[in-house]
Formats: sequence, structure tokens, C-alpha cells
Amino acid sequence: MTDQTHPQSIIPDVVDLIPALRAYARSLTRTQADASDLVQQTLLKALANVDKFQSGTRLRAWLFTILRNTFHIRSHIRARERTGVADCVSGEMSVQPLQEWAVPGRELMAAIERLPVDSREILILVVMPGESSEDAARICRCAEGPVKHRVSRARTMVMIDLEGGGA
Repeated sequence: MTDQTHPQSIIPDVVDLIPALRAYARSLTRTQADASDLVQQTLLKALANVDKFQSGTRLRAWLFTILRNTFHIRSHIRARERTGVADCVSGEMSVQPLQEWAVPGRELMAAIERLPVDSREILILVVMPGESSEDAARICRCAEGPVKHRVSRARTMVMIDLEGGGA
């Protein structure tokens, strides 16, 4: 570990990135509780492995990679488990939002939810937290060209869905 990567030196930057991590986690997990757990696991892993963070690289991309990998590991584990709480009433909102903009927002999110997983993930990664195509490619461990293509294709699929063309 270099002097520049001392754990105490990156903690303020990590704290500043928590809202972006929460937004990305929420879009992947679809529930606030799971998103909070995912962010917490991400932060624990990051702090436990801070010595592996390379000074001079993008902390944001490093944290998003940890979050994404943690999400996929948890998804594989959950696919094998049955919890029986999928229809639990406690996960539902008690009062629905009344703002007029909430309806188009729900329609947009529903269209995004209907995307295939890989398209949804890359669209959310680039559009919501505003990751660059280059950073998204690094996080997803692929070339930048396919990232741009997938984002474009996902946007087109969402627009077609919202126009009533089906998913």
C-alpha cells in the first residue's frame, strides 16, 4: 500500500460516492432494503481491501465494480434459495405518490424493468449514475464499443416500449 492509498485518505471520497452507489444498487436490486444491504456489503469489501486500491485510478469505478460483482454473486446464491417472503406486505408502500410526474416515472421504470438483464444493467450504469462509457466498460470488463452499442439498443427498446410498441 502506498502512502497515497492510506485507508484514512480515501474515506471522504468513499462517503461522497455513497449516494451514487445507492442509486445504482437500487436500480439493480429493485428494493430499498436489498439496495442498502448491497451498498453496505460493497463498503465493507472496499474497506477490507483498501490496500488493493491502486492510487491514481478511479475510486468510483473501483467501488462500482465491487458493487456489481457483489450483486452478481448474491444473485447466483439467491437463485438457488427460496425465501418465501417475495409477497410480503411490509415491502409495499403504504401511501402511493400523488405527484403527476410519478406516473411517467413509473412507466419509464417499468419499461426499464422489462429490458433483458444485460441491457437494463448497462443502461442504468451509464444513464442513472452518469458513468462514462469508458468507466462502464472497465466496470463490466468489456470493450467500450459494445457498451455504447448496448446503451443505444437499450434506449431504443425503452422508447419503443413507451410508445406502445411492446417490449
